[in-house]
Amino acid sequence: MTERVLIPHWIDGKRQAGRADRSGPVFDPATGAVQAEVAFASPDEVDAAVHSAARAFDSWRDSPLTRRTRILFAYRGILDERGKDLARVISSEHGKVLSDAMGEVARGQEVVEFACGIPHLLKGDFSENVSRSIDAYSIRQPVGVVAGITPFNFPVMVPMWMFPIAIACGNTFVLKPSEKDPSAALLLAEWFHEAGLPEGVFNVIQGDRVAVDRLLEHPDVAAVSSVGSTPVARHIYQTAAEHGKRVQALGGAKNHMVVMPDADLDFAADAAVSAGYGSSGQRCMAISAIVAVGDAADPLIDRLVQRIGEIKLGPASDEAADMGPLVTGEHRDRVAAFVETGRGEGARLVVDGRSPEVPAAPGSEGFWLGPTLFDDVRPEMEIHRNEIFGPVLSVLRVESLAEAIQLINKNEYGNGTAIFTSDGAAARHFQNEVEVGMVGINIPIPVPMAFFSFGGWKQSLFGDSHVHGKEGINFYTRTKAVTARWPDTQGSSVNLGFPTN
Repeated sequence: MTERVLIPHWIDGKRQAGRADRSGPVFDPATGAVQAEVAFASPDEVDAAVHSAARAFDSWRDSPLTRRTRILFAYRGILDERGKDLARVISSEHGKVLSDAMGEVARGQEVVEFACGIPHLLKGDFSENVSRSIDAYSIRQPVGVVAGITPFNFPVMVPMWMFPIAIACGNTFVLKPSEKDPSAALLLAEWFHEAGLPEGVFNVIQGDRVAVDRLLEHPDVAAVSSVGSTPVARHIYQTAAEHGKRVQALGGAKNHMVVMPDADLDFAADAAVSAGYGSSGQRCMAISAIVAVGDAADPLIDRLVQRIGEIKLGPASDEAADMGPLVTGEHRDRVAAFVETGRGEGARLVVDGRSPEVPAAPGSEGFWLGPTLFDDVRPEMEIHRNEIFGPVLSVLRVESLAEAIQLINKNEYGNGTAIFTSDGAAARHFQNEVEVGMVGINIPIPVPMAFFSFGGWKQSLFGDSHVHGKEGINFYTRTKAVTARWPDTQGSSVNLGFPTN
């Protein structure tokens, strides 16, 4: 029997094997086979990573901005060259098809590119002569050791929402990726080190809740960023805040797409299927509920069914596949249970994806569940109230835009939403009245570019700071106000050399 590979930690600039008595399986979602084991860190191993980051902090925070920028540009170059290798690793452990994984890498790379502008982004303010011979100015300084706790659905993009900006600002970072697809995080750390990042500035701790709770409680961790389900986000926010840390914890979602009768229904159907079933619905910004207004519902459902029938399931190795498996058997069973719940609640099951045909994986024991579509879903149903996080799309019927907005605003989540319409006044009214953090107008997945900030409202965000963009810079720095007066001084010398760094 071949001994399984043990996926290690990254501490102090090198891979460090974890203890053999604490580990968990990493599956190939397409076949159901265990392909590796991942180390689960003990509290002592978490401490080692945090101490490595703490030791590196003083030197890194004082590093010139030009040096940080050069390292970030070198890192960007490595990611450009090896992006497809990184995508293959994502696909092998998550299950998403290669084109989807490549898109994830590209969106993460945008944050690295944004962070390359750190000399400009860290500029403070200056006012001369606020009083006689007194100047006042503000400066931004890093907060210290920062922890990132990230989910399985985007093992590259979500960590990259955090650590490039945190490190560019002068902080050091400890990442705890999901134990379901942990290998990509190691490559991110290794390649950053190869780009010139000093030892200890970026560390990766593999593990489970033991590692998470130790990070949340550790006295040397100054701030915590996380993305996960709402119960996990609530736990992280409460625990970290109780221990005096700055926290941004992004939670779950139930994203609605409103389709008005005047919308281009072919365009809307394409968007709904793409946003609902991409990555097998395992996206916090996936469209999971379509709110069809007036007589838009019947013709829209006809178009959805036609497009669902054209989706091809298959493993990442199948270049023609549109959609892969779910990440684990446990998660697949959870999503399938929601399908049965929806039937029991009286929703009409238009397309049942629980027994899909997978041409590229016949007889596979993989974690497959095909596109599923419900009609006649009511707001109080469990399949509408809960985040299913799988390829299950629900259609709710309403009579007016006002009713659609009311339905969305009553939902406990407020992550993303979209409206499809040809009426500018309706779109403007929608964006003004809907209580959701990110809004798309004829765009189904309104994930902002890296120079804006990502985050929701209500139970989709704990804390008051969104990730990347300006809010990311604000979160990873503290502002210091300085008021200064200087007496006249004497003394200078001649130097004809050109001034340099």
